[in-house]
Amino acid sequence: MNTITKNTPSGFNPSVNKSRRRFVQGLASGGVLAGMGLIPNLASTAPSVEVPILEGPTFDLTIDEVSVNFTGRPHRATAINGSIPAPTLRMREGDNITIRVTNNMSVTSSIHWHGLILPTNMDGVPGLSYAGIKPGETYVYQFTAVQNGTFWYHSHSGYQEQTGMYGSIVIESRNAEPVQFDRDYVVLLSDWTDEDPHTVYAKLKKMGDYYNRRERTLFDFTKEVRKMGYEKAKANRQMWNQMRMSDRDISDVTGYTYTFLANGQTPNQGWKGTFRPGEKIRLRFINGSAMTFFDVRISGLKMQVVASDGQYIKPVHGIDEFRIGVAETYDVIVQPQQGGAYPIFAQAIDRSGYAFGSLSSNGQKATVPPMDPAPLLTHMDMGMNMGGMDMGSGDMAGMDHSGHNMAGMGEGGSKARVKIKTGPNIDMLAMDPQVRLDDPGVGLRNNGRRVLTYADIKNLYPTKDKRDPSREIELHLTGNMSRYMWSFNGVPYKDSRPIGLRYGERVRFTLINDTMMNHPIHLHGMWSELETGDDNYLPRKHTIIVQPGAKISYLVTADAKGQWAYHCHLLYHMKGMFRRVIVA
Repeated sequence: MNTITKNTPSGFNPSVNKSRRRFVQGLASGGVLAGMGLIPNLASTAPSVEVPILEGPTFDLTIDEVSVNFTGRPHRATAINGSIPAPTLRMREGDNITIRVTNNMSVTSSIHWHGLILPTNMDGVPGLSYAGIKPGETYVYQFTAVQNGTFWYHSHSGYQEQTGMYGSIVIESRNAEPVQFDRDYVVLLSDWTDEDPHTVYAKLKKMGDYYNRRERTLFDFTKEVRKMGYEKAKANRQMWNQMRMSDRDISDVTGYTYTFLANGQTPNQGWKGTFRPGEKIRLRFINGSAMTFFDVRISGLKMQVVASDGQYIKPVHGIDEFRIGVAETYDVIVQPQQGGAYPIFAQAIDRSGYAFGSLSSNGQKATVPPMDPAPLLTHMDMGMNMGGMDMGSGDMAGMDHSGHNMAGMGEGGSKARVKIKTGPNIDMLAMDPQVRLDDPGVGLRNNGRRVLTYADIKNLYPTKDKRDPSREIELHLTGNMSRYMWSFNGVPYKDSRPIGLRYGERVRFTLINDTMMNHPIHLHGMWSELETGDDNYLPRKHTIIVQPGAKISYLVTADAKGQWAYHCHLLYHMKGMFRRVIVA
């Protein structure tokens, strides 16, 4: 049995709605089909409403194959304690945590505690931390909760994360919270596909834009001609065609196959949180999806953003919308003064679908707002300096797509000059990447709403390590979309060398995105302190979003010995865009 800590820190007021368990929905029909021999006889349970909440410091978790039904048809999934999402784990800062995980599946599994600072052998990455959890085995994770805030956990084995193996973590502060609230909800966003993830990846390998159903047509070209004239429209099309790229290449996997979920609820169902007018509500947003960036807003309410990646920041007031990358978390405070139902609307970045929930005082479901137009990539998103280029004539002389000498990093050494050229692993390079911390990103620019940017984020507490970095590691995020190959510096993980850090040193990582996609880069075991212009209050993050054609930098104090994973958190990119970091 799970033991329950009865002590709660002063200032902490958990939501009153946390008694019922929520299990995988729509599973009874799966059991019927299993009896007919149409699908394996997997565990199944009846639908219910809420994600279960378990309280520590001791937890018992089981990993099982189950049958789920999010779309009207039963499909195989991976669940923890019979729930998708997995149970929310609530623990307390300073407690010694024990989590016993039993694998009831026929394949090896694992759990990574995303954003938690803990010993390397507790990090949960097969091949680095340990060998994984074999079928029938129980692995005991033990660590001290040295932080507080909003985090999450997921499998780090194969595609199990895509098939349902993810859940939220809330670590309560041992001291009074710096923000006040009356209700506390987790909003865990995710993406679900009925397809086998191996099939999804195979389709992407054959055709990188397989799931993009919004490529340009002749009708689009005629609209451009009416808008800008034939010659300019033709030159614009020629430019994109010559580069063999698309300005609609926003997401690899889209709503064509994905159903987007909020706390395991489809948009038709809609997750619901209750409130009384005048109450302050804390919403802990977690992006637990495999591949989807979400743009989140709550129509009719301004948001006060108070935490990023589990770390308190100086509150950012008056926010209408924020983009949350895969694996990021944001905590916001809202205070509805009037009763009614307010929509929590999380559009996929490519506008191919949305996750949905309601804050309701009357039990009603909120009205779904209209979708924004599908975004288009610009030359800035390709890292281009358009100065001196005559786009009207289609002159491409100012652009070099054959390769550049780029400032790079011999991995694990001091900064050096390396050559990065287009080729089998790279189909484009950013010609003039810029730091764009105040850029809300494609699809959010000049939309009439106040959108959070990285430039707004400052840590609530002073930076602990004030040392200047002793060296810089510069990495290019590279890929070949048509072949669906991803890498750092054009070198995939299987051909790479580890990145070596000296224990205790302070290092600057500079990332340059040579692709047309946003990449969420996650360093395990240590904080990434984002350089936003105020060195005294560097925000500590575990996942850094690098926009297309942009560069970004952050500081790392190598204070955790061992070997750690470092990778893009887009699940189907991770195989190539991955490095081992060794701190010794």
